Amino acid sequence: MELSTLRHSCSHIMAQAVKELWPEVKLGIGPSIEDGFYYDFDKKEPFGPDDLAKIEQKMQALVNERLPFIREEISRKEALALFSGLGEKYKMDLINELPADTVSLYKTGGRFTDLCRGPHIESTDKVKNFKLLSIAGAYWHGIETNPMLQRIYGTCFENKQELDEYLKNVEEARKRDHRKLGPALGYFDIYHDEAGAGLVFYHPKGAIVRRLIEDYEKDEHQKRGYQMVITPHIMQQGLWQTSGHYEFYRQNMYTFAIDTKEFVLKPMNCPGHILIYKSKLRSYRELPIRLFELGTVYRHERAGVLHGLLRVRGFTQDDAHIFCAQEQVKEEIKKVVDFVFSAMKDFGFHEVAIELSTRPKDSIGSDEDWLQATAALEDSLKEKNLMYKVNEGDGAFYGPKIDIKLKDALKREWQCATIQCDFALPSRFDLKYVDNEGKERQPVMLHRVVLGSLERFFGALIEHYGGALPVWLSPVQAVIIPVRKEDESYGLSVKEKLLAENLRVDMDTRNETLTKRIRNAEVEKAPYIIIIGQKEALANKVALRKRSAGDQGQMDCGEFIAMVKEEILNRQ
Repeated sequence: MELSTLRHSCSHIMAQAVKELWPEVKLGIGPSIEDGFYYDFDKKEPFGPDDLAKIEQKMQALVNERLPFIREEISRKEALALFSGLGEKYKMDLINELPADTVSLYKTGGRFTDLCRGPHIESTDKVKNFKLLSIAGAYWHGIETNPMLQRIYGTCFENKQELDEYLKNVEEARKRDHRKLGPALGYFDIYHDEAGAGLVFYHPKGAIVRRLIEDYEKDEHQKRGYQMVITPHIMQQGLWQTSGHYEFYRQNMYTFAIDTKEFVLKPMNCPGHILIYKSKLRSYRELPIRLFELGTVYRHERAGVLHGLLRVRGFTQDDAHIFCAQEQVKEEIKKVVDFVFSAMKDFGFHEVAIELSTRPKDSIGSDEDWLQATAALEDSLKEKNLMYKVNEGDGAFYGPKIDIKLKDALKREWQCATIQCDFALPSRFDLKYVDNEGKERQPVMLHRVVLGSLERFFGALIEHYGGALPVWLSPVQAVIIPVRKEDESYGLSVKEKLLAENLRVDMDTRNETLTKRIRNAEVEKAPYIIIIGQKEALANKVALRKRSAGDQGQMDCGEFIAMVKEEILNRQ
Protein backbone atom coordinates (compact mmCIF):
# COMPACT_ATOMS: atom_id res chain seq x y z
CA MET A 1 0.00 0.00 0.00
CA GLU A 2 1.42 3.39 -0.99
CA LEU A 3 1.52 5.95 1.80
CA SER A 4 0.02 8.62 -0.49
CA THR A 5 -2.99 6.35 -1.16
CA LEU A 6 -3.48 5.76 2.57
CA ARG A 7 -3.32 9.50 3.25
CA HIS A 8 -5.67 10.38 0.41
CA SER A 9 -8.17 7.85 1.76
CA CYS A 10 -7.81 9.39 5.22
CA SER A 11 -8.66 12.81 3.76
CA HIS A 12 -11.92 11.31 2.40
CA ILE A 13 -12.71 9.86 5.82
CA MET A 14 -12.17 13.32 7.31
CA ALA A 15 -14.48 14.89 4.70
CA GLN A 16 -17.17 12.32 5.47
CA ALA A 17 -16.80 13.00 9.20
CA VAL A 18 -17.16 16.76 8.65
CA LYS A 19 -20.26 16.30 6.47
CA GLU A 20 -21.91 14.03 9.01
CA LEU A 21 -21.18 16.49 11.81
CA TRP A 22 -22.06 19.63 9.80
CA PRO A 23 -24.25 18.65 6.79
CA GLU A 24 -24.40 22.25 5.54
CA VAL A 25 -20.62 22.38 4.89
CA LYS A 26 -19.53 22.46 1.21
CA LEU A 27 -16.54 20.38 0.07
CA GLY A 28 -13.48 21.63 -1.79
CA ILE A 29 -10.53 19.36 -2.55
CA GLY A 30 -8.65 16.87 -0.36
CA PRO A 31 -5.31 15.59 -1.73
CA SER A 32 -2.44 13.79 -0.07
CA ILE A 33 0.69 15.93 0.34
CA GLU A 34 4.29 15.25 1.31
CA ASP A 35 3.70 14.96 5.07
CA GLY A 36 0.04 14.04 5.17
CA PHE A 37 -3.15 15.41 3.65
CA TYR A 38 -5.60 18.28 3.78
CA TYR A 39 -9.20 19.02 2.85
CA ASP A 40 -10.79 22.39 2.10
CA PHE A 41 -14.23 23.20 3.50
CA ASP A 42 -16.68 26.06 3.05
CA LYS A 43 -18.20 26.48 6.52
CA LYS A 44 -19.87 29.65 7.77
CA GLU A 45 -18.42 29.42 11.28
CA PRO A 46 -14.69 28.85 11.77
CA PHE A 47 -13.38 25.48 12.92
CA GLY A 48 -11.70 25.48 16.30
CA PRO A 49 -9.44 23.11 18.27
CA ASP A 50 -12.48 21.48 19.90
CA ASP A 51 -13.90 20.83 16.44
CA LEU A 52 -10.73 18.98 15.43
CA ALA A 53 -11.21 16.66 18.41
CA LYS A 54 -14.83 16.02 17.37
CA ILE A 55 -13.79 15.30 13.79
CA GLU A 56 -11.08 12.87 14.93
CA GLN A 57 -13.59 11.05 17.12
CA LYS A 58 -16.05 10.78 14.23
CA MET A 59 -13.27 9.61 11.90
CA GLN A 60 -12.39 6.84 14.34
CA ALA A 61 -16.04 5.75 14.36
CA LEU A 62 -16.01 5.56 10.55
CA VAL A 63 -12.79 3.55 10.66
CA ASN A 64 -14.37 1.14 13.12
CA GLU A 65 -17.34 0.64 10.76
CA ARG A 66 -14.99 -0.85 8.13
CA LEU A 67 -16.78 0.99 5.31
CA PRO A 68 -15.68 -0.02 1.79
CA PHE A 69 -14.39 2.50 -0.78
CA ILE A 70 -16.34 1.81 -3.99
CA ARG A 71 -15.38 3.38 -7.31
CA GLU A 72 -18.00 4.35 -9.92
CA GLU A 73 -17.77 6.01 -13.32
CA ILE A 74 -20.61 8.15 -14.61
CA SER A 75 -21.06 10.73 -17.36
CA ARG A 76 -20.21 14.38 -16.85
CA LYS A 77 -23.93 15.24 -17.15
CA GLU A 78 -24.87 12.69 -14.47
CA ALA A 79 -22.10 13.96 -12.20
CA LEU A 80 -23.23 17.57 -12.53
CA ALA A 81 -26.79 16.54 -11.71
CA LEU A 82 -25.61 14.49 -8.71
CA PHE A 83 -23.50 17.22 -7.12
CA SER A 84 -26.04 19.89 -7.99
CA GLY A 85 -28.59 17.90 -5.99
CA LEU A 86 -26.10 17.68 -3.11
CA GLY A 87 -25.48 21.44 -3.27
CA GLU A 88 -21.75 20.90 -3.80
CA LYS A 89 -20.92 23.94 -5.96
CA TYR A 90 -17.15 23.46 -5.75
CA LYS A 91 -17.42 19.89 -7.02
CA MET A 92 -19.49 21.17 -9.96
CA ASP A 93 -16.74 23.72 -10.65
CA LEU A 94 -14.17 20.90 -10.74
CA ILE A 95 -16.33 18.73 -13.03
CA ASN A 96 -16.66 21.59 -15.50
CA GLU A 97 -12.86 21.83 -15.66
CA LEU A 98 -12.34 18.12 -16.39
CA PRO A 99 -11.43 17.31 -20.01
CA ALA A 100 -13.08 13.85 -20.18
CA ASP A 101 -16.79 13.08 -20.62
CA THR A 102 -16.57 10.35 -17.96
CA VAL A 103 -16.20 11.21 -14.28
CA SER A 104 -15.01 8.88 -11.50
CA LEU A 105 -16.56 8.90 -8.01
CA TYR A 106 -15.85 7.11 -4.75
CA LYS A 107 -18.61 6.13 -2.37
CA THR A 108 -17.94 5.26 1.25
CA GLY A 109 -20.44 3.14 3.13
CA GLY A 110 -23.30 4.08 0.82
CA ARG A 111 -23.77 7.45 2.53
CA PHE A 112 -20.87 9.62 1.35
CA THR A 113 -19.92 10.36 -2.27
CA ASP A 114 -16.89 12.33 -3.44
CA LEU A 115 -15.49 13.32 -6.80
CA CYS A 116 -12.12 11.58 -7.11
CA ARG A 117 -9.90 9.83 -9.62
CA GLY A 118 -8.43 7.61 -6.87
CA PRO A 119 -6.96 5.26 -6.08
CA HIS A 120 -8.12 4.44 -2.56
CA ILE A 121 -7.60 1.68 -0.06
CA GLU A 122 -10.16 -1.13 0.20
CA SER A 123 -11.96 0.04 3.34
CA THR A 124 -11.81 2.57 6.15
CA ASP A 125 -10.44 0.12 8.75
CA LYS A 126 -7.03 0.15 6.99
CA VAL A 127 -6.56 3.67 8.37
CA LYS A 128 -5.36 3.20 11.94
CA ASN A 129 -2.77 5.86 12.74
CA PHE A 130 -3.86 9.41 11.97
CA LYS A 131 -3.90 12.86 13.56
CA LEU A 132 -5.45 16.20 12.61
CA LEU A 133 -2.86 18.95 12.96
CA SER A 134 -4.00 22.46 12.13
CA ILE A 135 -6.47 24.80 10.45
CA ALA A 136 -5.60 27.42 7.85
CA GLY A 137 -7.30 29.60 5.28
CA ALA A 138 -7.06 28.84 1.55
CA TYR A 139 -8.60 30.65 -1.41
CA TRP A 140 -10.49 28.41 -3.82
CA HIS A 141 -8.04 27.59 -6.64
CA GLY A 142 -5.51 29.82 -4.85
CA ILE A 143 -7.05 32.96 -6.34
CA GLU A 144 -7.57 35.86 -3.94
CA THR A 145 -10.83 36.97 -5.54
CA ASN A 146 -12.35 33.53 -4.91
CA PRO A 147 -14.02 32.49 -1.63
CA MET A 148 -11.79 31.78 1.36
CA LEU A 149 -12.17 28.18 2.50
CA GLN A 150 -11.02 26.53 5.71
CA ARG A 151 -8.24 23.99 5.23
CA ILE A 152 -7.76 21.23 7.79
CA TYR A 153 -4.35 19.56 7.71
CA GLY A 154 -3.73 16.06 9.00
CA THR A 155 -1.30 13.19 8.70
CA CYS A 156 -1.48 9.44 8.57
CA PHE A 157 1.08 6.62 8.82
CA GLU A 158 1.07 2.87 8.46
CA ASN A 159 2.22 2.31 12.05
CA LYS A 160 1.99 4.12 15.37
CA GLN A 161 5.75 4.44 15.83
CA GLU A 162 6.09 6.49 12.64
CA LEU A 163 3.12 8.66 13.62
CA ASP A 164 4.54 9.30 17.10
CA GLU A 165 7.95 10.21 15.65
CA TYR A 166 6.33 12.59 13.18
CA LEU A 167 4.19 14.27 15.87
CA LYS A 168 7.30 14.66 18.02
CA ASN A 169 9.02 16.45 15.13
CA VAL A 170 5.95 18.62 14.53
CA GLU A 171 6.02 19.74 18.16
CA GLU A 172 9.75 20.40 17.94
CA ALA A 173 9.19 22.38 14.73
CA ARG A 174 6.62 24.55 16.55
CA LYS A 175 9.22 25.35 19.22
CA ARG A 176 11.75 26.24 16.51
CA ASP A 177 9.38 28.32 14.37
CA HIS A 178 11.42 31.31 13.19
CA ARG A 179 8.27 33.47 13.06
CA LYS A 180 8.12 33.26 16.86
CA LEU A 181 11.80 32.84 17.78
CA GLY A 182 13.07 35.62 15.49
CA PRO A 183 11.01 38.45 17.04
CA ALA A 184 11.40 36.97 20.56
CA LEU A 185 15.19 37.02 20.21
CA GLY A 186 15.17 40.55 18.82
CA TYR A 187 16.27 39.54 15.31
CA PHE A 188 13.51 40.92 13.09
CA ASP A 189 9.84 41.58 12.61
CA ILE A 190 7.63 41.69 9.51
CA TYR A 191 4.31 42.75 10.92
CA HIS A 192 4.18 46.53 10.45
CA ASP A 193 0.76 47.35 9.01
CA GLU A 194 1.98 50.84 8.21
CA ALA A 195 4.73 49.48 5.94
CA GLY A 196 2.88 46.59 4.30
CA ALA A 197 3.00 42.81 4.40
CA GLY A 198 5.99 40.70 3.44
CA LEU A 199 8.67 43.32 4.23
CA VAL A 200 11.41 42.55 6.76
CA PHE A 201 12.69 44.92 9.44
CA TYR A 202 16.00 43.74 10.93
CA HIS A 203 16.50 44.77 14.55
CA PRO A 204 20.05 45.35 15.90
CA LYS A 205 20.76 41.70 16.75
CA GLY A 206 19.34 40.46 13.47
CA ALA A 207 21.35 43.05 11.57
CA ILE A 208 24.52 41.69 13.20
CA VAL A 209 23.71 38.13 12.06
CA ARG A 210 22.85 39.42 8.59
CA ARG A 211 26.18 41.28 8.42
CA LEU A 212 28.09 38.16 9.48
CA ILE A 213 26.42 36.14 6.72
CA GLU A 214 27.17 38.87 4.17
CA ASP A 215 30.83 39.14 5.30
CA TYR A 216 31.15 35.36 4.92
CA GLU A 217 29.68 35.59 1.43
CA LYS A 218 32.03 38.38 0.33
CA ASP A 219 35.14 36.60 1.62
CA GLU A 220 34.24 33.21 0.13
CA HIS A 221 33.31 34.65 -3.26
CA GLN A 222 36.54 36.65 -3.44
CA LYS A 223 38.54 33.48 -2.72
CA ARG A 224 36.87 31.80 -5.69
CA GLY A 225 37.52 34.48 -8.27
CA TYR A 226 34.20 36.34 -8.20
CA GLN A 227 34.07 40.09 -8.77
CA MET A 228 31.54 42.00 -6.69
CA VAL A 229 29.16 44.36 -8.48
CA ILE A 230 26.16 46.51 -7.52
CA THR A 231 23.24 47.19 -9.85
CA PRO A 232 20.28 49.61 -9.61
CA HIS A 233 17.01 48.63 -7.94
CA ILE A 234 14.96 50.06 -10.80
CA MET A 235 15.51 49.62 -14.54
CA GLN A 236 13.47 50.42 -17.62
CA GLN A 237 10.74 48.08 -18.82
CA GLY A 238 12.42 47.44 -22.19
CA LEU A 239 15.29 45.63 -20.51
CA TRP A 240 12.83 43.17 -18.98
CA GLN A 241 11.13 42.66 -22.31
CA THR A 242 14.45 41.68 -23.87
CA SER A 243 15.19 39.28 -20.99
CA GLY A 244 11.75 37.67 -21.28
CA HIS A 245 10.77 38.44 -17.69
CA TYR A 246 8.09 40.90 -18.82
CA GLU A 247 6.39 38.12 -20.78
CA PHE A 248 6.93 35.18 -18.43
CA TYR A 249 7.18 36.82 -14.98
CA ARG A 250 5.03 39.94 -15.30
CA GLN A 251 2.53 38.90 -12.60
CA ASN A 252 5.33 38.95 -9.99
CA MET A 253 6.80 42.32 -10.97
CA TYR A 254 6.21 45.81 -9.57
CA THR A 255 6.07 48.46 -12.30
CA PHE A 256 5.61 52.22 -12.20
CA ALA A 257 5.98 55.25 -14.44
CA ILE A 258 8.67 57.92 -14.36
CA ASP A 259 7.89 60.77 -16.75
CA THR A 260 6.73 58.95 -19.88
CA LYS A 261 8.59 55.68 -19.35
CA GLU A 262 7.72 52.50 -17.47
CA PHE A 263 10.21 51.19 -14.92
CA VAL A 264 10.46 47.89 -13.06
CA LEU A 265 11.48 47.36 -9.44
CA LYS A 266 13.89 44.54 -10.13
CA PRO A 267 12.69 40.99 -9.37
CA MET A 268 15.99 39.52 -10.60
CA ASN A 269 19.61 40.64 -10.83
CA CYS A 270 20.56 38.94 -14.11
CA PRO A 271 19.74 41.77 -16.58
CA GLY A 272 21.93 44.17 -14.60
CA HIS A 273 24.87 41.75 -14.68
CA ILE A 274 24.34 41.27 -18.41
CA LEU A 275 24.67 45.03 -18.97
CA ILE A 276 27.94 45.04 -17.02
CA TYR A 277 29.24 42.17 -19.19
CA LYS A 278 28.19 44.10 -22.32
CA SER A 279 29.93 47.29 -21.19
CA LYS A 280 33.00 46.40 -23.26
CA LEU A 281 34.22 43.84 -25.78
CA ARG A 282 35.32 40.68 -23.97
CA SER A 283 38.21 38.34 -24.84
CA TYR A 284 38.37 34.58 -24.32
CA ARG A 285 41.32 35.32 -22.03
CA GLU A 286 38.92 36.98 -19.54
CA LEU A 287 36.56 33.99 -19.33
CA PRO A 288 35.09 32.81 -17.11
CA ILE A 289 33.83 36.14 -15.78
CA ARG A 290 32.09 35.66 -12.44
CA LEU A 291 29.98 38.64 -11.32
CA PHE A 292 28.58 38.52 -7.77
CA GLU A 293 26.05 40.75 -6.04
CA LEU A 294 24.19 40.76 -2.75
CA GLY A 295 21.23 42.00 -4.72
CA THR A 296 17.96 43.04 -3.13
CA VAL A 297 14.96 42.17 -5.29
CA TYR A 298 11.21 42.68 -5.01
CA ARG A 299 8.49 40.29 -6.08
CA HIS A 300 4.72 40.68 -6.02
CA GLU A 301 3.71 37.69 -3.89
CA ARG A 302 0.06 37.16 -3.01
CA ALA A 303 -0.83 37.91 0.60
CA GLY A 304 -2.02 34.35 1.13
CA VAL A 305 1.39 32.80 0.39
CA LEU A 306 3.53 35.12 2.56
CA HIS A 307 5.21 33.10 5.30
CA GLY A 308 7.66 34.60 7.78
CA LEU A 309 11.11 35.00 6.22
CA LEU A 310 10.49 32.12 3.83
CA ARG A 311 8.15 33.98 1.47
CA VAL A 312 8.47 37.77 1.47
CA ARG A 313 8.11 40.57 -1.06
CA GLY A 314 11.56 42.09 -0.61
CA PHE A 315 14.67 39.96 -0.10
CA THR A 316 18.38 39.78 -0.87
CA GLN A 317 20.03 37.03 -2.91
CA ASP A 318 23.69 36.05 -3.05
CA ASP A 319 23.32 36.23 -6.80
CA ALA A 320 26.10 35.55 -9.28
CA HIS A 321 26.29 35.11 -13.04
CA ILE A 322 29.14 33.30 -14.69
CA PHE A 323 29.87 34.09 -18.34
CA CYS A 324 31.97 31.33 -19.86
CA ALA A 325 32.84 29.46 -23.03
CA GLN A 326 30.95 26.24 -23.78
CA GLU A 327 33.99 24.12 -22.99
CA GLN A 328 34.18 25.73 -19.51
CA VAL A 329 30.55 25.12 -18.53
CA LYS A 330 30.82 21.75 -16.76
CA GLU A 331 33.90 22.75 -14.78
CA GLU A 332 32.19 25.93 -13.60
CA ILE A 333 29.06 24.00 -12.59
CA LYS A 334 31.15 21.56 -10.55
CA LYS A 335 32.96 24.44 -8.85
CA VAL A 336 29.61 25.95 -7.84
CA VAL A 337 28.48 22.58 -6.45
CA ASP A 338 31.68 22.39 -4.39
CA PHE A 339 31.10 25.96 -3.17
CA VAL A 340 27.57 25.06 -2.06
CA PHE A 341 28.71 21.98 -0.14
CA SER A 342 31.49 23.95 1.56
CA ALA A 343 29.10 26.73 2.61
CA MET A 344 26.50 24.29 3.93
CA LYS A 345 29.18 22.60 6.05
CA ASP A 346 30.39 25.94 7.43
CA PHE A 347 26.87 26.85 8.54
CA GLY A 348 26.30 23.43 10.12
CA PHE A 349 24.17 21.66 7.50
CA HIS A 350 25.47 18.22 6.60
CA GLU A 351 22.72 16.71 4.46
CA VAL A 352 21.28 17.88 1.16
CA ALA A 353 18.81 16.74 -1.50
CA ILE A 354 19.50 17.48 -5.17
CA GLU A 355 16.98 17.96 -7.98
CA LEU A 356 17.45 18.50 -11.72
CA SER A 357 14.61 20.48 -13.31
CA THR A 358 14.02 20.36 -17.06
CA ARG A 359 12.33 22.56 -19.67
CA PRO A 360 8.89 23.94 -18.74
CA LYS A 361 6.04 24.33 -21.19
CA ASP A 362 6.40 28.13 -21.27
CA SER A 363 10.03 28.82 -22.14
CA ILE A 364 12.40 30.50 -24.58
CA GLY A 365 15.33 29.15 -26.59
CA SER A 366 15.92 26.36 -29.09
CA ASP A 367 15.54 22.64 -28.43
CA GLU A 368 19.23 22.17 -29.18
CA ASP A 369 20.27 24.76 -26.58
CA TRP A 370 18.00 23.19 -23.95
CA LEU A 371 19.44 19.74 -24.64
CA GLN A 372 23.01 21.05 -24.30
CA ALA A 373 22.23 22.99 -21.13
CA THR A 374 20.45 20.04 -19.49
CA ALA A 375 23.24 17.65 -20.46
CA ALA A 376 25.86 19.98 -18.95
CA LEU A 377 24.04 20.07 -15.60
CA GLU A 378 23.30 16.35 -15.52
CA ASP A 379 26.80 15.29 -16.61
CA SER A 380 28.30 17.51 -13.89
CA LEU A 381 26.23 15.75 -11.22
CA LYS A 382 27.13 12.33 -12.61
CA GLU A 383 30.84 13.13 -12.75
CA LYS A 384 30.70 14.14 -9.08
CA ASN A 385 28.82 10.91 -8.26
CA LEU A 386 25.92 12.81 -6.71
CA MET A 387 22.44 11.33 -6.35
CA TYR A 388 19.60 13.43 -7.72
CA LYS A 389 16.01 13.25 -8.85
CA VAL A 390 14.56 14.75 -12.03
CA ASN A 391 11.70 17.27 -11.93
CA GLU A 392 10.28 17.25 -15.42
CA GLY A 393 9.17 20.67 -16.66
CA ASP A 394 10.16 22.61 -13.53
CA GLY A 395 13.10 24.59 -14.92
CA ALA A 396 13.30 28.37 -15.35
CA PHE A 397 11.79 29.80 -18.53
CA TYR A 398 15.31 30.45 -19.90
CA GLY A 399 17.11 27.27 -18.85
CA PRO A 400 17.24 24.03 -16.83
CA LYS A 401 18.49 24.09 -13.24
CA ILE A 402 19.97 22.17 -10.36
CA ASP A 403 18.40 22.82 -6.95
CA ILE A 404 20.37 21.83 -3.86
CA LYS A 405 18.11 21.70 -0.82
CA LEU A 406 19.65 21.60 2.63
CA LYS A 407 18.23 19.37 5.35
CA ASP A 408 17.92 20.78 8.84
CA ALA A 409 18.11 19.12 12.26
CA LEU A 410 14.56 17.80 11.81
CA LYS A 411 15.36 16.44 8.30
CA ARG A 412 13.16 19.09 6.67
CA GLU A 413 14.25 20.37 3.26
CA TRP A 414 14.92 24.06 2.60
CA GLN A 415 15.39 25.44 -0.91
CA CYS A 416 18.61 27.45 -1.04
CA ALA A 417 21.18 26.87 -3.78
CA THR A 418 20.31 26.93 -7.48
CA ILE A 419 22.46 26.57 -10.61
CA GLN A 420 20.81 27.44 -13.94
CA CYS A 421 22.42 26.92 -17.35
CA ASP A 422 21.29 29.53 -19.86
CA PHE A 423 21.92 29.74 -23.60
CA ALA A 424 18.81 31.88 -24.22
CA LEU A 425 19.59 35.21 -22.53
CA PRO A 426 23.09 35.51 -24.07
CA SER A 427 21.38 35.13 -27.44
CA ARG A 428 18.56 37.63 -26.69
CA PHE A 429 21.09 40.23 -25.47
CA ASP A 430 23.57 39.41 -28.27
CA LEU A 431 26.43 38.72 -25.85
CA LYS A 432 29.83 38.12 -27.47
CA TYR A 433 33.46 37.40 -26.76
CA VAL A 434 36.40 37.15 -29.12
CA ASP A 435 38.01 33.69 -29.29
CA ASN A 436 41.67 32.83 -29.87
CA GLU A 437 41.18 33.06 -33.64
CA GLY A 438 39.68 36.54 -33.49
CA LYS A 439 36.13 35.31 -34.13
CA GLU A 440 33.09 36.44 -32.18
CA ARG A 441 31.44 33.72 -30.09
CA GLN A 442 28.43 33.62 -27.77
CA PRO A 443 29.15 32.82 -24.11
CA VAL A 444 27.05 30.57 -21.93
CA MET A 445 25.56 32.17 -18.83
CA LEU A 446 25.25 30.35 -15.52
CA HIS A 447 22.84 31.85 -12.99
CA ARG A 448 23.56 30.68 -9.46
CA VAL A 449 22.93 31.33 -5.78
CA VAL A 450 24.67 29.52 -2.92
CA LEU A 451 22.61 30.41 0.15
CA GLY A 452 19.81 31.83 -2.00
CA SER A 453 17.52 34.32 -0.33
CA LEU A 454 19.33 35.57 2.78
CA GLU A 455 15.95 35.98 4.45
CA ARG A 456 14.96 32.37 3.82
CA PHE A 457 18.43 31.17 4.86
CA PHE A 458 18.23 33.18 8.09
CA GLY A 459 14.87 31.51 8.81
CA ALA A 460 16.43 28.10 8.14
CA LEU A 461 19.33 28.88 10.49
CA ILE A 462 16.98 29.90 13.31
CA GLU A 463 14.92 26.70 12.96
CA HIS A 464 17.94 24.42 12.46
CA TYR A 465 19.57 25.66 15.68
CA GLY A 466 16.35 26.41 17.54
CA GLY A 467 17.58 30.01 17.83
CA ALA A 468 20.81 28.95 19.58
CA LEU A 469 23.19 30.08 16.84
CA PRO A 470 26.82 28.91 16.94
CA VAL A 471 29.34 31.25 18.53
CA TRP A 472 30.63 32.69 15.25
CA LEU A 473 27.09 33.71 14.23
CA SER A 474 25.68 34.73 17.62
CA PRO A 475 24.91 38.45 17.83
CA VAL A 476 25.98 38.35 21.49
CA GLN A 477 28.73 35.82 22.20
CA ALA A 478 28.94 36.36 25.94
CA VAL A 479 26.87 38.06 28.63
CA ILE A 480 28.71 39.34 31.70
CA ILE A 481 26.67 39.29 34.90
CA PRO A 482 28.17 40.96 38.02
CA VAL A 483 26.87 39.37 41.21
CA ARG A 484 26.78 42.65 43.19
CA LYS A 485 27.02 46.35 42.47
CA GLU A 486 30.56 46.25 43.84
CA ASP A 487 31.55 43.71 41.17
CA GLU A 488 30.58 45.90 38.23
CA SER A 489 33.95 47.65 38.02
CA TYR A 490 35.81 44.34 37.46
CA GLY A 491 33.01 43.21 35.13
CA LEU A 492 33.52 46.36 33.05
CA SER A 493 37.25 45.68 32.76
CA VAL A 494 36.51 42.13 31.52
CA LYS A 495 34.04 43.52 29.01
CA GLU A 496 36.64 45.98 27.68
CA LYS A 497 39.16 43.14 27.22
CA LEU A 498 36.64 41.07 25.24
CA LEU A 499 35.58 44.03 23.11
CA ALA A 500 39.23 44.79 22.34
CA GLU A 501 39.46 41.27 20.88
CA ASN A 502 36.41 41.93 18.65
CA LEU A 503 34.15 39.66 20.67
CA ARG A 504 30.48 40.64 20.90
CA VAL A 505 29.58 41.04 24.55
CA ASP A 506 26.87 42.56 26.76
CA MET A 507 26.83 43.24 30.50
CA ASP A 508 23.62 42.88 32.51
CA THR A 509 23.63 45.25 35.49
CA ARG A 510 19.88 45.46 35.95
CA ASN A 511 18.43 45.59 39.43
CA GLU A 512 17.28 41.96 39.26
CA THR A 513 18.30 38.82 41.08
CA LEU A 514 21.32 36.89 39.84
CA THR A 515 19.09 33.91 39.05
CA LYS A 516 16.73 36.00 36.95
CA ARG A 517 19.56 37.61 34.97
CA ILE A 518 21.16 34.23 34.29
CA ARG A 519 17.81 32.88 33.18
CA ASN A 520 17.33 35.87 30.87
CA ALA A 521 20.71 35.25 29.21
CA GLU A 522 19.77 31.59 28.72
CA VAL A 523 16.42 32.51 27.17
CA GLU A 524 18.26 34.85 24.79
CA LYS A 525 20.45 31.88 23.73
CA ALA A 526 23.78 33.45 24.74
CA PRO A 527 26.59 30.91 24.05
CA TYR A 528 28.50 31.97 27.18
CA ILE A 529 27.53 33.57 30.49
CA ILE A 530 30.34 35.09 32.56
CA ILE A 531 29.63 35.43 36.27
CA ILE A 532 31.66 38.08 38.07
CA GLY A 533 31.77 37.95 41.85
CA GLN A 534 34.16 38.84 44.66
CA LYS A 535 36.12 35.57 44.27
CA GLU A 536 36.58 36.12 40.53
CA ALA A 537 37.73 39.71 41.04
CA LEU A 538 40.30 38.68 43.67
CA ALA A 539 41.62 35.83 41.48
CA ASN A 540 41.51 37.96 38.30
CA LYS A 541 39.41 35.24 36.64
CA VAL A 542 35.86 34.67 35.36
CA ALA A 543 33.27 32.04 36.32
CA LEU A 544 31.95 30.53 33.11
CA ARG A 545 28.66 28.93 32.09
CA LYS A 546 28.42 27.39 28.63
CA ARG A 547 25.15 27.02 26.75
CA SER A 548 23.82 23.45 27.00
CA ALA A 549 26.85 22.43 29.09
CA GLY A 550 26.38 24.32 32.35
CA ASP A 551 29.06 25.50 34.77
CA GLN A 552 32.65 25.35 33.52
CA GLY A 553 34.34 26.64 36.65
CA GLN A 554 36.78 29.54 36.86
CA MET A 555 38.96 30.48 33.89
CA ASP A 556 41.56 33.10 33.10
CA CYS A 557 40.14 35.82 30.86
CA GLY A 558 42.87 35.33 28.26
CA GLU A 559 42.20 31.60 28.21
CA PHE A 560 38.51 32.28 27.58
CA ILE A 561 39.30 34.67 24.74
CA ALA A 562 41.59 32.10 23.07
CA MET A 563 38.95 29.37 23.41
CA VAL A 564 36.19 31.47 21.86
CA LYS A 565 38.45 32.69 19.05
CA GLU A 566 39.29 29.11 18.15
CA GLU A 567 35.57 28.26 18.02
CA ILE A 568 34.98 31.25 15.75
CA LEU A 569 37.92 30.38 13.50
CA ASN A 570 36.73 26.78 13.10
CA ARG A 571 33.06 27.82 12.86
CA GLN A 572 32.19 25.23 15.48
